[in-house]
Amino acid sequence: MSSILIKNAEIVTMNDKEEIIYGDLYIVNDRIAEIGPNLNREADKVIDATGKTVIPGFIQTHIHLCQTLFRGQADDLELLDWLKQKIWPLEASHDEESIYYSAMLGIGELLQSGTTTVVDMETVNHTEYAFQAIAQSGIRALAGKVMMDKGDEVPVPLREVTSKSIQESVDLLEKWHSYDNGRIQYAFCPRFVVSCTEELLKNVRDLSAGYNVRVHTHASENASEILLVEREYGMRNVVYLDSIGLANDRLILAHCVWLDEQEKKIIKERGVKVSHCPGSNLKLASGVAEVPSLLEQQAFVSLGADGAPCNNNLDMFNEMRLAAIIQKPVHGPTAMNAQTVFRMATIGGAKAVGMEDEIGSLEKGKKADLAILNLNDFHVYPSFDIDTISRIVYSATRADVETTIGNGNILMENRKLKTVDKDIVLKEANTSIKRLIKRLETVVY
Repeated sequence: MSSILIKNAEIVTMNDKEEIIYGDLYIVNDRIAEIGPNLNREADKVIDATGKTVIPGFIQTHIHLCQTLFRGQADDLELLDWLKQKIWPLEASHDEESIYYSAMLGIGELLQSGTTTVVDMETVNHTEYAFQAIAQSGIRALAGKVMMDKGDEVPVPLREVTSKSIQESVDLLEKWHSYDNGRIQYAFCPRFVVSCTEELLKNVRDLSAGYNVRVHTHASENASEILLVEREYGMRNVVYLDSIGLANDRLILAHCVWLDEQEKKIIKERGVKVSHCPGSNLKLASGVAEVPSLLEQQAFVSLGADGAPCNNNLDMFNEMRLAAIIQKPVHGPTAMNAQTVFRMATIGGAKAVGMEDEIGSLEKGKKADLAILNLNDFHVYPSFDIDTISRIVYSATRADVETTIGNGNILMENRKLKTVDKDIVLKEANTSIKRLIKRLETVVY
């Protein structure tokens, strides 16, 4: 048995009452054993958090760890050009080692900024090595290989035979789903309707139901994408997904920028989860998702940074601030307040992955996934008479994350990562991207 006692902290619980408690938090093994003032408990590790703030670990519901190496390689393009000209060729150039270090590079950044859980979509090949990075790092993840069995402008290494795509996905699921007592879970990841046959999507539907696992895909990110789907199927993205039985409470849709009222109704009635990615949507000029109207309908909306080449960071503080402020010019200053956005970043993400009873808030019996913030600096002061969550959403930055704990393990302490070797990862990241860029010359279409 291992134990950690965090003393004298301001604890933002995000429980049903959204209480802020001043006192101690006691961890035994991978769970929170007790929260309260002046806990007199023996512990293997005692952390003095006097003057500091403890929050639930952030849950990002749309990430591409395989793309972290491509940061800065695909700037200033809209979605379809971004994919065809830059991202797909780079993904086609990946090898086992580059996938591993791309994942480690992303995970290091995520842990440094207080994210303890991700929903990760990989590329077509070498997904095993991303899972190895996830397993070694200690981060919690719902992840899967991307599935692509359609498209004329796709590089040959990314063009899949339907049956092979399905079999490789099932093999990965059977090896990695529920790894480390459920810390890693599998999700089927068809890329988007444009790059997937109906046969593949229907198989994903059936496999998701049979294994009771989630499906993670993109939808309605870009106006041109919607036109392509309408041209082929005579209906919009979400309507099409519903028509083939994929719209249900296991489905996580990234983006949903361009929804009509019928699609919003389907999302609400079917319990579909939406991952809002404001940084990516702005940088790719995709638009601003109508999140306030989805929330008014009580749809499940969470947050994600998307991938490093379309953001260009994986920072939940950045996503929270953007999610709040981009809605205000249209919907007014009270729209998307700090509490709403922080809820999306924590317990909202937990609901998206079906783990609200395990993560997303700091409560007795839940998994010990949390971050300790040091909000004692110029950019977050004065602190007197200021709402704590407003300070976090509007003023704090990832540099304020001092310690990150995942599954009861200290993954970063005093800004030093414990499970990711920073020097090696940075060195190998440069080596890997240099190799991939050289390989672009030989990519076949």
